[in-house]
Amino acid sequence: MTVHVVQFSGGIGSFHVAVRVAEQVPTRDLVLLIADTKIEDPDLWRFARATSRLLGVPLTRVADGRTPWEVFRDKRFLGNDLRTPCSAVLKQIPCRRWMEQHAHPDDAVTYVGIVGTAHDRARIPAIRAGWKPWTVRFPLAEDETPASEEELREELFQGARRLGVEPPRLYTLGYEHNNCGGTCVRAGAAQWRRTLEVFPERFAQAEAEEEALRRELGQVAILTQTRSGVKRPLPLTELRRQEQRCDQRGRADRVNFPQE
Repeated sequence: MTVHVVQFSGGIGSFHVAVRVAEQVPTRDLVLLIADTKIEDPDLWRFARATSRLLGVPLTRVADGRTPWEVFRDKRFLGNDLRTPCSAVLKQIPCRRWMEQHAHPDDAVTYVGIVGTAHDRARIPAIRAGWKPWTVRFPLAEDETPASEEELREELFQGARRLGVEPPRLYTLGYEHNNCGGTCVRAGAAQWRRTLEVFPERFAQAEAEEEALRRELGQVAILTQTRSGVKRPLPLTELRRQEQRCDQRGRADRVNFPQE
């Protein structure tokens, strides 16, 4: 018996991979493997449970037990868009440990929800190397890609809805990915501004966590900002203050705008 393990991230891509694999193999041989980072948006779990019910396959949840912030403190390193120890510790290692215990490489295939855009296809060699010695397949990467990423995403959303599963709410709120509740350290300033707007309590928690790490580790930050050709750390506190100043200027402009 071959075990078919979908690396189910809770994203729209891994959803469609799971559906496609379920159409091709007996569901008794299918595993939906999902890692819990302890800070996911609650709607991710709604979406995951809906996927489980649709396919008739239980979720197999693994967890290190720590949050990303606890990992950063233990590693004495604040994650950013270039280095993410949280991803390795909270996702890759727990999933790999499960694979080692339950899915021998000779009798298992794992699937990843990479879609067919050029950017995502470029990630395939590194993902395949990272999962050695297991065979890794990317069913969606073989599809013909629509003209734009926006069209591709809408196509994936509509496909989920036709199956009776509403896509995760983070997408509809303007996020590119459904991970870490909108506080992923890989995200850029635009996404953090979005979190400040729609999830201010999450932003405040991340800001407090970052400030605590800055007191311990020095002048580190998740984000950077380049001014006059010089790159420097951009703490979440400073990003928030910049946004507040912009809001204040905007309100002043609206108040002072001449009426017709």
